[in-house]
Amino acid sequence: MANTPQSKKRARQAERRYAVNKARRSRIRTFLRKVEEAIASGDQTAAAEALKSAQPELMRGVTKGVMHKNTVARKMSRLSSRVKALKA
Repeated sequence: MANTPQSKKRARQAERRYAVNKARRSRIRTFLRKVEEAIASGDQTAAAEALKSAQPELMRGVTKGVMHKNTVARKMSRLSSRVKALKA
């Protein structure tokens, strides 16, 4: 348990950051789920639109430090190749 005033403040800050980051991760997952559902439905245009809207959210997650750059790059690559495969 935090004892000093500084450690108490850091604990409060960590709690706030946790809440913000949790909300960001949840928002990103929602966008990814929309892409997954569009791919599952087989609608290529809807999937492409969902992917286009998810892209900035994923990148924002990187800049805010919620997700790693390579993780997002991997997810984007895999999703875009799956959307592209719907065309065939």
